[in-house]
Amino acid sequence: MKKIIAVMLALVLAVSFAACSSSKTEKGEVKKITLCLDYTPNTNHSGIFVAQEKGYFADENLEVEIIQPDEGTATELCASGKVQLAIDFQDYLAPSYIQGLGITAVAAIVNHNTAGIIARKGELTTPKGLEGDNYATYMAPIELAMTNYLCSKAGGDASKINYIQDYPTNAAEALNIKQFDSLCIYYAWDGINAEMTGDYDFVYYKDYEDAFDYYSPVIIANNDFLKNDSDTAKAALRAIRKGYEYAIENPDEAADILIKSDETGALNGREEFVKKSQQWLSKQYVGDGEKWGYIDPARWNAFYNWCYENGAIEKPIAENTGFSNDYLED
Repeated sequence: MKKIIAVMLALVLAVSFAACSSSKTEKGEVKKITLCLDYTPNTNHSGIFVAQEKGYFADENLEVEIIQPDEGTATELCASGKVQLAIDFQDYLAPSYIQGLGITAVAAIVNHNTAGIIARKGELTTPKGLEGDNYATYMAPIELAMTNYLCSKAGGDASKINYIQDYPTNAAEALNIKQFDSLCIYYAWDGINAEMTGDYDFVYYKDYEDAFDYYSPVIIANNDFLKNDSDTAKAALRAIRKGYEYAIENPDEAADILIKSDETGALNGREEFVKKSQQWLSKQYVGDGEKWGYIDPARWNAFYNWCYENGAIEKPIAENTGFSNDYLED
């Protein structure tokens, strides 16, 4: 009898051990990766913080550190391999592709370009109104070329735009005190902030030139990371996609998660603004697209072709360079 009991106990232990081993194998090794934001946390990033808060990364066996760039840009950190994922914008990425940096855009955070130019009410009914403006800018060649083009196309004299190498932290305030007359903003942030404080003129780039419906912002990845660990890249994007899909359906809660996750504390006390921004942007993440993250090759190529043809970049960027939809799963 003792021998029978001993055998039965051994079988139970063996089965239990096998079950534990099977569970551990299915769970897999936890992978640690780092994602670098382009700037301080804002509603462009909400889906990422939702993925962290809701455990979507953990569900994919990922431990993701979300950081802000302290030395260099997010793209430089990604290209060097110091981070696996980062956020940037298609227009700002052009020099990286010309230089041959090892990065690839793997998902569009917002389906259509929400950037445009803001000015005081009555001063910018069309881009012709830029003529004679004191225009705040980082002096990026692509932005200058686009601004000149829009002004000229609308019948203005672009040579009369006075470009000032400066950029305010609050666009609406800078316009109100007449520090500047116009500048480029993203509507989801500075546009919503302006909307809450008064009336302004705003024109979308994409409304005046189809090629300006480029992707901003996008998630980029280090090419070596994509080559050597594509499964992890796909897992990260699955989790991030769930985060943005949650933000689309639950904008107020996504805003609360963003505010809670912002370690800088800059969003504390701005709950009304952040929620308005989130409510607006949550309708733009997918918009009229079929799914979150997809990059349309025709739109991607059209923008870089325009840049080269109009002298905004010194070398052409080959068709279908710098992006891939291969890491997005249905």
